[in-house]
Amino acid sequence: MHKLYTKNIELTIDEENGAITSLKLKSREVCVDKTPIFKARLRNKNGDCFYISALDARVTSKLDNALIYQGFDGDFSELVFKVTVCTDSDKILWQIEAQNTNAEYAVEWIEFPKISLPRLIDNNEDGGKILFPYNEGMLLTDETLLPRYEMEFPMSGAYFIFPNMVCSQFMAYLFENIGLYIGAHDTKRAFKGIDFYPEKNGVSMQIRLYSGVDYGESFKMNYPIVWQACSGNWKSPASIYREWFENNLPESVLPIAQNKTLPAWYESSPLIVTYPVRGIHDMDKMEPNALFPYTNALPMLNKIKSDTGCQIMALLMHWEGTAPWAPPYTWPPFGGVALFNEFKDALHKNGDLIGVYCSGFAYTLKSTLVESYNTEDEIQKRGVLRGVCHSPQNKPELGITCCPYQRYGYDICPASKLGREILDEAYAPLFEADIDYIQILDQNHGGGQYMCYAREHGHPSMPGEWMTTNMQDLLADWSKKAPNTIFGCESGASEPFIGNLLMSDNRFELNYPFGTPVPVYAYVYHEYVRNFMGNQCGCPFESSVDTLRYRLAYSFSIGDIMTLVLSPNGNLMTYWGTRDFENAPNMEKTMRFIKNVMKFYSEGAKEYLYLGKMSNSADIKCDEIKMPMFRGRDHALLPRLLSSCWEAGNGKIAYIVVNPEEAPVEFYIENERYEAPPLDAILIIK
Repeated sequence: MHKLYTKNIELTIDEENGAITSLKLKSREVCVDKTPIFKARLRNKNGDCFYISALDARVTSKLDNALIYQGFDGDFSELVFKVTVCTDSDKILWQIEAQNTNAEYAVEWIEFPKISLPRLIDNNEDGGKILFPYNEGMLLTDETLLPRYEMEFPMSGAYFIFPNMVCSQFMAYLFENIGLYIGAHDTKRAFKGIDFYPEKNGVSMQIRLYSGVDYGESFKMNYPIVWQACSGNWKSPASIYREWFENNLPESVLPIAQNKTLPAWYESSPLIVTYPVRGIHDMDKMEPNALFPYTNALPMLNKIKSDTGCQIMALLMHWEGTAPWAPPYTWPPFGGVALFNEFKDALHKNGDLIGVYCSGFAYTLKSTLVESYNTEDEIQKRGVLRGVCHSPQNKPELGITCCPYQRYGYDICPASKLGREILDEAYAPLFEADIDYIQILDQNHGGGQYMCYAREHGHPSMPGEWMTTNMQDLLADWSKKAPNTIFGCESGASEPFIGNLLMSDNRFELNYPFGTPVPVYAYVYHEYVRNFMGNQCGCPFESSVDTLRYRLAYSFSIGDIMTLVLSPNGNLMTYWGTRDFENAPNMEKTMRFIKNVMKFYSEGAKEYLYLGKMSNSADIKCDEIKMPMFRGRDHALLPRLLSSCWEAGNGKIAYIVVNPEEAPVEFYIENERYEAPPLDAILIIK
């Protein structure tokens, strides 16, 4: 047996059988199943998959801190895995390498280190919670609620992939008084699966390392997977990761306070107002609505500006001249450049802003919304399939679009020469259009690219680090081409891309069916980037209940920019995609709430909510409310008030407490009673 100790961790490995047999946190046994230290998948050149684990090795040995596994059957007889595990102060550090000399096979990924922990507290009174950095972050108490996605080609935007919908390279399992931090301290931010999944007796915590190698090549980690004891509060593991992040910033990432490229509106926190100019929903007939021509929206926008006192950013949907959500070609705008520019110039003259949604790296074959949009001839004529993502069989295949009712087609590989040319060509006129904000990678969650196994694109055959490096290069180039435009993506930008995706669509609402959203993203990254609330597409709350102010309060309290979604008649939508207009949010109360909290922002809270850093101080205590939902859980039990705690640049600590309700609400900080004013916020300096 191989044993390692830190102050609060005791780890036992049966090195001969390649399994973790015990993990104790403060003497509490938390390993519920004997698990192999690693599991790997290999592919041959036909794309066939082969799985092996440490349990399959017939020859094991030990060399210093390294455990050697070899003697696998058949074609893998020469394959050698070397596992290094050691302690460093209060940390356990894991690394692995796979030595491969068989040119017919490639190591695609390795899951490492594998550990099975107790079922979560809703299914086991002795269990804990999982902190998962999915979207902005959430706490889960039931491991069965989160949908399971096996990460395969063609890739879905919903996969639990970093850098993608998983924004950070860590997760944690938390009991009431202690927890286990599991983090990949990888400065290259390589492509990884970060996930957990239920098993018979427990929950398997999974970090899947994609190798990024070619056939016959070896894989070696150049960073550690870190296990470290933490407290049971979610801010404790987030603090561990934040400290590592701040000491290992990605390229192009600067603190907001030092970033001289940011426009003035980034600080002023404009109110984003989003709406379509064709149709009312994503599945409608795409005929012009009452907000087309574009200037038809100006009276409505000016009224909102007057009622709230906010600078406005009109963020357009269904504006593309090709077909809505049918990338990569968007230009010229629907109705022509002249009509678009007339609207843009009027906004700018009024001190307001314009933004547009785009749809990422897909190459649309056919639009299902606009029958006339069909690129079959162009695809054949230009040989577009040479530049799209290839399957493990080295063949171009149709992608899995997250919006099949809008379009279908292929996923462009931006690491291929042709793919990059197509994207640069498609977006060039957009970059020259003097647009303030472009959500350039809507539907490329987190700003990442999709898996590609092509052998002729100039990148390795297996997904891996090259994907991150390529995206960083592409986004840096686009930022140079449009220096006066802020770019963003759907979901908060994943860690390696925040330097060039400086305002993105924070999708916290997607977490409510599975757990409780917690602002991991803002906690780790807010000093470097801020997001906006987005159109709330996919919000699971029943539209019969007015939850808009609650969601606005959540975004405001974590330093994000608020967003309204409008129908063409100028009424509020509960969230984008709803067809329930009879239960629209109360316009007057919403406007009053926004006006109050934005005055609060400008008159004292900005030094915290804009330039501040989230503090790990204790949360406030207040009553809870039930929010009914139509999917996932029946309801969410949530705090009545939205709050956060911040540290300003001068070291001052302050609580921001936001009350979206019409009456005062009491709360407590360290047993001291306070009262939050109705439809407003309060600042409490400690």
